Amino acid sequence: MNEILLTAIGVGGSTIIGSLLGYFIKNVSHAVNDTIVGLCAGVMLSAAVLGLLVPAFELTPTWSSVWLPCLGVVLGVLLLNVLDIVTPHLHTITGVDLEQHQHNQHLNRVLLFVMAIALHKFPEGMAAGVGFGGESTHDAVNVAIAISLQNVPEGMVIISPLLLAGVSHLRTFVIALVIGLLEVLGVFTGYYLGGLSAAVLPLMLALSGGAMLYVVSDEMIPESHAHGYQKPATYALLVGFVLILLLERL
Repeated sequence: MNEILLTAIGVGGSTIIGSLLGYFIKNVSHAVNDTIVGLCAGVMLSAAVLGLLVPAFELTPTWSSVWLPCLGVVLGVLLLNVLDIVTPHLHTITGVDLEQHQHNQHLNRVLLFVMAIALHKFPEGMAAGVGFGGESTHDAVNVAIAISLQNVPEGMVIISPLLLAGVSHLRTFVIALVIGLLEVLGVFTGYYLGGLSAAVLPLMLALSGGAMLYVVSDEMIPESHAHGYQKPATYALLVGFVLILLLERL
C-alpha cells in the first residue's frame, strides 16, 4: 500500500511541480513561444505514441481484440472535436469576461489544449496504478517513474499558455491542481479495480492517445508555424520527441 501511495503522490506531485515552473515563463517573444510550443508538441506526440498507444496495443495481443485500441483512437479524436466546438462555453473556468473570451481565439485553443491534457491524466494514472495489483511491481514502478518525469514538462505546458492568454495566476494553479488530482484518482482507481481496469485500459489509453494526437496536429503544430519560426519549432518538436523517447528507454 505504501508503494501505491508514493506512486500517487509522485505522478500527481510532478504535475504540480511542472506547473510551478511554468510561472517563470511569461512575456516571451513569438520566436521563443513558438519554440516552446514545438517542444511541448514533441513531448505530447512522443508520450501519446510511446506512453499510451503502444501500451494499448500491447495489452491486446490477439487480432480479435485489436479493434479496441483502434476504436479508442477514433473516439479520442471525436471527443476532442466535440470539445473544440463547446470550448467557447467554458469561459467560466478561466474567469475571463464572456465577451472578451468570445473574441479571443488564442484562449479557445489553449482551453482545448488543457482539456486534452486533463483528459489523458485519469487513464494515465490508471496505467501507473494497475500494475501494482499483480505479483510483480517492478514494471509498475518503471511506468510510474516514466509518467512522473513526463508530467513535469506537461505541468509547465498547463500553466504557461493560460497565463499568456490572460488567465489569473490563482485560477491557473487551481486548474493545474485539479488536473494533478485527476491522475492521483486514476492511480487508486487502477489499483483497486484490478482486473476490470485491465480489461478497459486499452480503450482508455488509446482514447487518450487519440485526443493528444488531435491537439498536436490540429492546434499545436499550426500555432508554432504561424509566425515565421517554423524551423526552430520543428527542431524543438524533434527534441521534445527524443526527450520522452530517452525517458521511456531509461
